[in-house]
Amino acid sequence: MMKSITLALLAAGVLSACSMAPKYVRPDAPVAADYGVQSAAGNNQVRAADIGWRNFFTDPRLQVLISNALVNNRDLRVAALRIEEARALYNIQSADLLPTLNANATGSRARVPASISNTGSSVVTSNYQVGLGLAAFELDFFGRVRSLSDAALASYLSTEEAQRAAQISLVSEVAKAYLSERSFAEQEELSRQTYESRAQAYKLSKQRFDVGASSALDLRNDEALMQTARASELAAMRQRAQAMNALTLLVGQPLKDLPPAQPLSAQNILTDIPAGLPSDLLTQRPDIRSAEQTLLSANANIGAARAAFFPRISLTAGLGTSSNELSGLFEGGSRSWSFAPQLVLPIFDAGRNRANLTLTEVRKNIAVANYEKSIQVAFREVSDALVARSLLDEQIDAQRLVQEAQAERFKFATQRFQNGIASSLDVLDAQRELFSAQLALVQARQLRLTNAIDLYRSLGGGLVETTVATAPAATPAAAPVK
Repeated sequence: MMKSITLALLAAGVLSACSMAPKYVRPDAPVAADYGVQSAAGNNQVRAADIGWRNFFTDPRLQVLISNALVNNRDLRVAALRIEEARALYNIQSADLLPTLNANATGSRARVPASISNTGSSVVTSNYQVGLGLAAFELDFFGRVRSLSDAALASYLSTEEAQRAAQISLVSEVAKAYLSERSFAEQEELSRQTYESRAQAYKLSKQRFDVGASSALDLRNDEALMQTARASELAAMRQRAQAMNALTLLVGQPLKDLPPAQPLSAQNILTDIPAGLPSDLLTQRPDIRSAEQTLLSANANIGAARAAFFPRISLTAGLGTSSNELSGLFEGGSRSWSFAPQLVLPIFDAGRNRANLTLTEVRKNIAVANYEKSIQVAFREVSDALVARSLLDEQIDAQRLVQEAQAERFKFATQRFQNGIASSLDVLDAQRELFSAQLALVQARQLRLTNAIDLYRSLGGGLVETTVATAPAATPAAAPVK
């Protein structure tokens, strides 16, 4: 009899449970239908999210750095542990959907003094019990427990997507830190070479000054140019060391046993990446997917808050044997059972349930705003990267022409000075402008590479290690920096 009643109630609770959470409707993306610039590039049809970072970054040294960072970076490690935490919380919450059965065994002996005994003499009583117990299992007629479980599941999935977003960000940050270090290394070398050249010029100027062949003004101009190059070299050394420190932090271990570094001009980073449509970001960007899962969790919590207004029915039951002698526990006639359903109907709670419902609705609105903002941020990142991509190649070409022109100017100024046509100031000015043009070209190359990385990251690239072949045209084109 007891078993029949219990099974009937459990079946009723499972079958009649309904969710009181609002029907989820994905909010409309608060962005334009396109990026407003040319988003497709060439004939490549491989999405950024499907391009492996080993295919995107071909520099062996950078590949090793990224691989080490994915293993040792502490922020990424914490993100992975957050997943384990969220998974455990979900498992705890989902366990409430099923009854908890406990095996129990109890025994007690008590002496009743004669002064209070019904028989007028002291009595020693014994009681022994063995059985199975069903502990306060809630029959989820209104979906409260189911909604809480759904909220925990969505929170777990949000954490998982957040970890993927952290990996994408880490891959791009390691690459940008590496390129920054390479840029400062090239600027340091360029400054060193310029300093050595100007030091030689200063030495010659000093000899000419000592014999009265030049003025003190010419000498000080040469000295100023030499020290300017030295200051530039020292600044580049400082910035390179700081970039190395940042890279070490990202990688999570000392930078040793690495392949030789490649110059910026040899970085064949993929640039032929189609951006697609803004709507594609909803599936390509894990941070957007994480924000949507957070929204789903908030939506499910509204269902739990609504269910709190309705009765809660819980069931406590037990089945076993009982006897006043330990040896009699399993004898005939010792069976015992208990059945204790409980109905709790909220009548007055001083507005607690209403306030809790308001709280969950506000948190959902916050989640909606965060979800929409994540889409807007992604849209802006892609748009900025596309605008820069369309102009940076021309900027590098222009800057290279500037450098070539300044090199020719310096050459001609030197010849004119040697022939007595131009003054030393003309040579110094040409030399100064050439040095500035050389530094600007290095910085422009770094900017172009950084832009390619930003576009790759903003489109969801950096999650897979090797390219996923989804179409015949599986390998995008790589464009070397000019």
